[in-house]
Amino acid sequence: MTSGSQSNMVIDGQSVETARSLRKLYFIRAAFSVLWVILVALFAKTSMGIASVLLIIYPAWDVLGTFLDIRANHGSTSKTPQYTNAVISGITTVAVGIALQKGVPEALIVFGAWAIGTGLIQLILGLRRRKFLGGQWPMIISGGQSMIGGTSFILLAHDPTKGITSLAGYAAFGAFYYLLAAFRLSKTVNRIASA
Repeated sequence: MTSGSQSNMVIDGQSVETARSLRKLYFIRAAFSVLWVILVALFAKTSMGIASVLLIIYPAWDVLGTFLDIRANHGSTSKTPQYTNAVISGITTVAVGIALQKGVPEALIVFGAWAIGTGLIQLILGLRRRKFLGGQWPMIISGGQSMIGGTSFILLAHDPTKGITSLAGYAAFGAFYYLLAAFRLSKTVNRIASA
């Protein structure tokens, strides 16, 4: 066996491990989003207190999800986008909590700005990862849609009930894209493993 083929086996093995880890993470993130959507649907119109807590939980969960993403991509050369995303989501968690002191509209504006910023990061990560993993087009589309969704949250902030309800749609689409990406990564794992 030549050193070149050994190197390819290491890269392929690393790609399979990364793809498997990301696939598992995407399934977890999809499940969280579905649960969050259900809770928002149940409480957005009946309990503004619970809806407010859900507004704080979503970006806080993104911090945890981002660190799980970093762990899944341990072979990746640059983790700057993930660390940037974790910092932005951490700041957003605190900012949403502070904004809620003034009112839900202010929290929706913060949430919208966060969705725009993290959508851009997701778009960039998806474009980078498609080169060596493939199966990233759902994440690329999701990133673009997050930016559009964030803009709509800001525009709907004057109507808190509609704004919070629109967040449920945003999270539902996120779950859908995470599931699509997980299934696409399954194809990547099979393709690399059988090569």
